[in-house]
Amino acid sequence: MALFDDPFESRTRLSRRGCACGRHESQAAHDAAQVPPSGDAQVERVVEGAMMRALFPRDATRRAFLTAVGAGTALAALKEALPLGLIGEAFAQAGAPEKKDLKVGFIPITCATPIIMASPMGFYAKQGLNVEVVKTAGWAVVRDKTLNREYDAAHMLAPMPLAITLGLGSNPIPFAVPAIENINGQAICLSLKHKDKRDPKDWKGFKLAIPFDYSNHNYLLRYYLAEHGIDPDTDVQLRSVPPPEMVANLRADNIDGFLAPDNVVQRAVYDGVGFIHILSKEIWDGHPCCAFSVAQDVVREMPNATAALMRAIIEATAHVAKPENRKAVAEAIAPANYLNQPVTVVEQVLTGTFADGLGKVRKDPNRIGFDPFPWESFAVWTLTQMKRWGQIKGDIDYQAVARQVYRATNAETLMRQAGLTPPTATTKTFVVMGKTFDPAKPKEYLESFKIRRAG
Repeated sequence: MALFDDPFESRTRLSRRGCACGRHESQAAHDAAQVPPSGDAQVERVVEGAMMRALFPRDATRRAFLTAVGAGTALAALKEALPLGLIGEAFAQAGAPEKKDLKVGFIPITCATPIIMASPMGFYAKQGLNVEVVKTAGWAVVRDKTLNREYDAAHMLAPMPLAITLGLGSNPIPFAVPAIENINGQAICLSLKHKDKRDPKDWKGFKLAIPFDYSNHNYLLRYYLAEHGIDPDTDVQLRSVPPPEMVANLRADNIDGFLAPDNVVQRAVYDGVGFIHILSKEIWDGHPCCAFSVAQDVVREMPNATAALMRAIIEATAHVAKPENRKAVAEAIAPANYLNQPVTVVEQVLTGTFADGLGKVRKDPNRIGFDPFPWESFAVWTLTQMKRWGQIKGDIDYQAVARQVYRATNAETLMRQAGLTPPTATTKTFVVMGKTFDPAKPKEYLESFKIRRAG
C-alpha cells in the first residue's frame, strides 16, 4: 500500500517516477516491495494523511503539490514538522532539564489554577525548574507569543492546539496537549436586567460574549442555543471578548451576557451586575475547558525540561483536586499578579459554595474539577463542533488528529509517576444535553443536528 493511498489518496500516483514513493520504476514494483504495516505504522500513516489533508484541504491543490514535489519529499517535510512518536519518547525520559528557566503564559482565570499555583506553592521548584508564569491579555496573544517562542509553553483553551495544528487562524504548527487543566468551571452569565428572560427562546437579538472563536465556550454556547431553536449565527450576535474585560462590558451594557470561566462569572455576581443562568456542567458534566499546551518542536529540543514541567503541573492538579486544599489554593492564586480577584470570589468558584446573583446560595462541589487526563474523545467532540460551525472545511480524520494532539498515553505515564491512577482507555462516551456522543461515530453525530453550517 502506498503512503497516501486509501483512505486518503486511493489510486492516485504521487511521484514523478512510476510509483507512489518515487523510488521504484513502476507501481507494481512498489507494491511488491511493501511490507504490511504494523499497528503503529498504520496509525502513523493515518496521521500523516490527516495532516496532509489539513494542510491542503482541496483535493486538487493537495494532488498538485504531491505531484510537483513527489511523495518522498512531501513525507520528509511532514515528518520534519510532525515528529511522530516524539512526545511519548520524551516523556519517558527522566534526565536533567536542558533548560531550567522557563516562561509559561496564562490567562487570569481559574481554569489555569494548576499552572498558576505550581509557582507560588513550589511544584515547579520541586522539579528543579525556575518557571515564570506570565499573565497575558488574551488568547490570540497567548497563541502568538507561544508560536514566536516567547513562551516555552502555555495555558490554552482546549480546542486551540487542535486549531493551531490544523492551521485554523494561524500557520499550521503541530502542538500537543499532554494534560487537561480543568473540567467544568464555566457558566452562562446574564445581565441582571434579563433575570426574567430565563428561556433562551427569548434571547433573539442578544449580544453574547465568548472568550475566543476556538473555545469550548463558543461550542457549548452554540450547542445550548441551537438545542433551544436559536441559530447562533443569525438570531444572536456572538462576540469574542477577553475574559478580563467581560464584566466591564456587561456593566457598560455592551453585551447581554457571556459564557465564561467561573471567576469571571462570579465577579459579575460579586459586583452586582449579573447572575448565573446555568453552569456549564449542566450542559455537559465533565467537559474540558483549558489545557496545558506545548509545541512538538519544543519537546524535541528539550524533552527532559518538558517532562519536568508536566510532572509539576500534574502534581499541582492532583493537589487542587482535593477539596480540603481548595481554600489555600484560592488564597495563593487570587493576588494581582495572578487572577487579581478578591479571595472570596476565587473561593466561591473552587469550593463550589457560591451566590448565584438571584438571592440564593448554591452548593455544588463539582462546579469545577481538575482531571489532567486528555481524553481523545474530548478532541473528537471538539472537532465535530469545529466542522459543524464551518471552521473546518472538507473531510477530516477525527480520530487521527485527536490522537496526534491529545497525548493520552503521555498523560498516563506522568500520572503514574505522580502516584495517580490513569484511566485504562483513551476514549469514552459522554452525554451533552441528554444526547450521547460516541467518539467512534463523529460523522453520524454531526449529521444529527438540524442547525449547522455546511462544511
